[in-house]
Amino acid sequence: MNTDSVSVKLDHVTKRFGQFTAVDDLSLAVRAGRIYGLLGPNGAGKTTTIRMIVNITAPDTGRIDVFGQQITSSLQDRIGYLPEERGLYKKMRISEQLRFFAELKSVAGKDIEGRIDHWLARLKLTEWKNKRAIELSKGMQQKIQFIMAILHEPDLLILDEPFSGLDPVNVELLKDIVLDLKAAGKTIIFSTHQMELAEKICDDICLLNRSRKVLEGPLREIKQGFGRNSVSLRIEGSNGILDDPTLITKLEQHSDEVEVLLAPNASAQDLLKKLIAAGVVVTKFEMIEPSLNDIFIQKVSETE
Repeated sequence: MNTDSVSVKLDHVTKRFGQFTAVDDLSLAVRAGRIYGLLGPNGAGKTTTIRMIVNITAPDTGRIDVFGQQITSSLQDRIGYLPEERGLYKKMRISEQLRFFAELKSVAGKDIEGRIDHWLARLKLTEWKNKRAIELSKGMQQKIQFIMAILHEPDLLILDEPFSGLDPVNVELLKDIVLDLKAAGKTIIFSTHQMELAEKICDDICLLNRSRKVLEGPLREIKQGFGRNSVSLRIEGSNGILDDPTLITKLEQHSDEVEVLLAPNASAQDLLKKLIAAGVVVTKFEMIEPSLNDIFIQKVSETE
């Protein structure tokens, strides 16, 4: 798949509910074959944006294009959507629910059973195939809904808080599947406020806060743009060097090492030279790039 092409494009989109503006003048572009993180705190506008992309609700102003055109019913068969609000037919058997949703997405009858068996096995749910939804745990039900979103092999997969409520084993399982789908050329929009997960899987991100975009671009470029202004140190003594406010603005102790935030006009080389000149024994000196969580907190704080 050509990763230079755009699967989803929003152009100055605004959505209001009465006096409340849920999404304010939002423009973004989701490149094909990549994982796009739609990030932000609760209430930032992520779910409303997704609902407009899948045509559950329409923007008040602006334009949304999916695969180069405005959304139609035929295009919706190319989209898989896992909503944040989960829900299955409680008394319906799992196999029947999966078959029903596959048919809604125009999957040929001869292909349905094979796909159901494949994904139930992949998500370790084979033995639950003929159980009723009410018999499954919440985590199991969530995995069934994930299968519903991918059973028709969509070109665009939209996941709204897909890992919420899952235990670490199942988080890792779903994460691996998402990465496999990307490797197969699928485009994925991944909405979350869990920055550590987003950092592991996203190629590009858009950070929303208070209904507006505050940051967008390739994750690698964004992290590089925030600079490497922290250093992880393991030293013996410091001779007061770490107390110098012209070098260090923040210090955090972590067991046998310390993490320091450099002052605006200081460099890591300045710090290292002064430590060595003072006779400090340095056994670790490592530049630390800011985490996505650090960037998230900084940008959200700037817009509060």
